[in-house]
Amino acid sequence: MKKILIPLLGLAVMVSCGTAKTSEGASAQSTQSVSVAKGDKAFLAAYKTIKSDELKKNLYVIASDEMAGRDTGSPGQKKAGEYMVDYYKSLGITSPKALGSYYQKVPAEFMKKRGGGNLPDSENILAFIEGSEKPDEIIVISAHYDHVGTKNGVVYNGADDDGSGTVAVMQIAKAFQEAKRAGNGPKRSILFLHVTGEEHGLFGSEYYTSNPVFPLANTVVDLNIDMIGRDDAANRGKQYVYVIGSEMLSSQLKVINEAANKKTNNLELNYKYDDPADPEQLYYRSDHYNFAKNNVPVAFFFDGIHEDYHKPTDDPEKIDYPLLEKRAQLVFATAWEIANRAERIVVDKK
Repeated sequence: MKKILIPLLGLAVMVSCGTAKTSEGASAQSTQSVSVAKGDKAFLAAYKTIKSDELKKNLYVIASDEMAGRDTGSPGQKKAGEYMVDYYKSLGITSPKALGSYYQKVPAEFMKKRGGGNLPDSENILAFIEGSEKPDEIIVISAHYDHVGTKNGVVYNGADDDGSGTVAVMQIAKAFQEAKRAGNGPKRSILFLHVTGEEHGLFGSEYYTSNPVFPLANTVVDLNIDMIGRDDAANRGKQYVYVIGSEMLSSQLKVINEAANKKTNNLELNYKYDDPADPEQLYYRSDHYNFAKNNVPVAFFFDGIHEDYHKPTDDPEKIDYPLLEKRAQLVFATAWEIANRAERIVVDKK
């Protein structure tokens, strides 16, 4: 996640914190439309393919010293990208036809104009599963795969930031692909979007939303995953996840996410940071924001600021893999409902 200095003076602090429950004020129609259920065999079969041991296997590669901290455009980041592309190819998950490649180039000049200094060219990585009934409606599941590189010879592996989100997207893609192979593919299309340049300024997601492979008008939602493998001091040992932005643009998204959570792992959904005026400004600090500012509903899944954030000690052995599995399953369950419900979720807030 992008690290920024926040001026505290003048900000109104209005935070709300609590466990998961159906959002007050949601319409009856919104609530009734939620269909994720434990008795849904197709959903359960796919859901169960998201496993902690596979998340761990991939993360020990993505966040290894061999990747040298995955700084934007670096050889280590490109090597991590190659591993991810090979993973998608092994599953039979293709790139978007309109792009003709798994790679969307993010030019150095684009980043330089936005404060990116002398960063080299880099790439977003896109994998795609076409919907069976509403292929032109796109659900984006995103995570950034860059980190901060190597400093003074010390590798910053970024296992949580955002190796955890990266491998979660990969596993969620596998779950959807397993469902498709069983004849239960999503009705809407799913774009698995791994963006670059997040740590330097959300560059990859800004480039994608400025140069979308699929029209933003057809983009139903962005479910963004940035740091979901650890816990913070305030929630030590709890089964929780912070959810940010889920009711900023749509009255239905938060309802769907809460229902999916309640009927699966029933994590504590913490809304402490779910406010643009929060001093930490987390609503603005990860890649979902570039979708939100283009009027695409978003939900940002996050574990909090822990003691190894942006330090060389953010290593894969410190990840809580069973909790990472549950959080990834929640994102999958939410995406499954949005992909398969009869009507597209509404955009009814500004």
